[in-house]
Amino acid sequence: MKNFKVGDKVKYTGCSIEQVKWGGNTNPEGILVEGDVYYLEKIEIHSWHTKFYLRGIQGKFNSVCFEKV
Repeated sequence: MKNFKVGDKVKYTGCSIEQVKWGGNTNPEGILVEGDVYYLEKIEIHSWHTKFYLRGIQGKFNSVCFEKV
């Protein structure tokens, strides 16, 4: 994983249902728009995955569904 930090801009690249279910993440369908850019508000690192919390958006999202801008 790239060196993400709070405040970074990230682009949502889409998520499979498996990526959503892994670790009990929030389903981004209807919340996030593929290709849109968001700001990282909080990063939660676990042993096998990382969750992103986005500024102004409720939920926790799998980090593999984003790329750094």
